[in-house]
Amino acid sequence: MAHENSKANQERVAIEQKKEANQLYPDLTFGDDGWKEKVGKERIRTYYFGAGHTNGDAMVHFEHANIVHMGDLVFNRRHPYIDKSAGANIGNWIKLLDKAIGTFDKNTQFVCGHAGAEYDVVIKAEDLKAFGDYLGNVLSFTESQIRQGKSKEEILKAKEIPGSPEWKGDGIERPLTAAYTELTVK
Repeated sequence: MAHENSKANQERVAIEQKKEANQLYPDLTFGDDGWKEKVGKERIRTYYFGAGHTNGDAMVHFEHANIVHMGDLVFNRRHPYIDKSAGANIGNWIKLLDKAIGTFDKNTQFVCGHAGAEYDVVIKAEDLKAFGDYLGNVLSFTESQIRQGKSKEEILKAKEIPGSPEWKGDGIERPLTAAYTELTVK
């Protein structure tokens, strides 16, 4: 099961890579209004708040357990991959994280898709906020560098995102490249 945009992205990539015959696709999809169903004693509901990591990432809420699986919508203290070819949008990603914080209660546990070496994949709402702040810092830093006349190559030499020192390690070029594209390609 996946959001309909996720399936469309999978189909597009399989065609581009000429791997259609080997690709497995979701056999159930849902739209922007989500999906819900009772499974055993659990109620499962999906939420889609627009583009983030891609244009097809959704949250899965296990309502009785009060756990939300965020998948690739949260990288806990690790530089994210931002898939612009699949409709990623950093500006909206920040908004959808804020909307997630407002949608679920203070006791909700979140599971993220990725975490830095010293960090957990089970997180709290404050970690969603911290990731949203990080994404905002990526956009602000990139925009300030563009205004200073720096080239993409010069921007990619950054070793740290100002205001977000917890996000370290390999991969800083991924969010910087995506931010540069988002800010310069119209």
